[in-house]
Amino acid sequence: MLSRAFAVTRCLPLAAVFAVASASALEFPLPPPGEDIVGEVQVIQAKYEDTFADLGVANDLGYLEMVVANPGVDPWLPGAGNEIILPTRYILPAGPREGIVINLAEYRLYYYPKGRNVVYTYPLGIGREGWSSPVANARITAKTPNPGWTPPESIRAEHAADGDPLPAYVPPGPDNPLGPYKLGLSVPGYLIHGSNKKFGIGMRVSHGCFRMLNHNVLKLASMVAVGTPVRIINEPYKFGRSGGKVYLEAHAPLDDTGDASVVDKHTAVINALLNNDEFADLRLDWEMLREVVAAEDGLPIEIAQPDQAMVVNEPAAI
Repeated sequence: MLSRAFAVTRCLPLAAVFAVASASALEFPLPPPGEDIVGEVQVIQAKYEDTFADLGVANDLGYLEMVVANPGVDPWLPGAGNEIILPTRYILPAGPREGIVINLAEYRLYYYPKGRNVVYTYPLGIGREGWSSPVANARITAKTPNPGWTPPESIRAEHAADGDPLPAYVPPGPDNPLGPYKLGLSVPGYLIHGSNKKFGIGMRVSHGCFRMLNHNVLKLASMVAVGTPVRIINEPYKFGRSGGKVYLEAHAPLDDTGDASVVDKHTAVINALLNNDEFADLRLDWEMLREVVAAEDGLPIEIAQPDQAMVVNEPAAI
């Protein structure tokens, strides 16, 4: 059995080691049929002034995904010369590769532009505890540049109770929490929009809407049309194939009522496998699977090869 640490190291191609951080959006060619993984994990050397928040903005990564990919590293003072993992490799969400797909569990949006063989992916801020973002099938209903904001009464009451009263209307500009653009959704009360605060992207910070970095929302708005489908899912465990191998990408499950138990997590993984006919021919490496589920670091890790028969009821699995 491979240790998970070795498996993570093995997933770093030589070309990605000590790569220079890129300020461009995460755009990847779609993999060929039967393949599900895009991008490559990168490793950079931190500079003295770096923070995870700044590195996230520069590389279209959310704060929490930087934290979980680099356990034990101080996110506010990584240390000059220290190696930092940029988790820029993704298993594409299961289901149709069309329109916008939002996976709440990974705080990330995927956009498949019609007629192009590429995918864009961006980090999101999502609804915090008590204000959860919805799981739904929706569509883009409106596009509004430089939006003003009329805070709902529920939000005004919450702010007033905290001693931070809000005005009835916030005009467009640098103090507007919707940022430079908003995209309306067919789910009433929810938006995809920018933000006047870069910190919080990739975290549970909103009242249910989807916050984006401003340069990301402007790029997305320039590509999507009114009517674009939006599929919002909550899938902490993603399985995918690449190069004849099978990978698992695990994220912390979102739950307003408390953390899932280890048994619950492994049950969720097994159910996800049983509900996916594409992975009916696998013999899982249970030891590796347990380590991946426990780590919840969002890195795709090899757990099986498809030419081996699958076993899903081994007692050692849970």
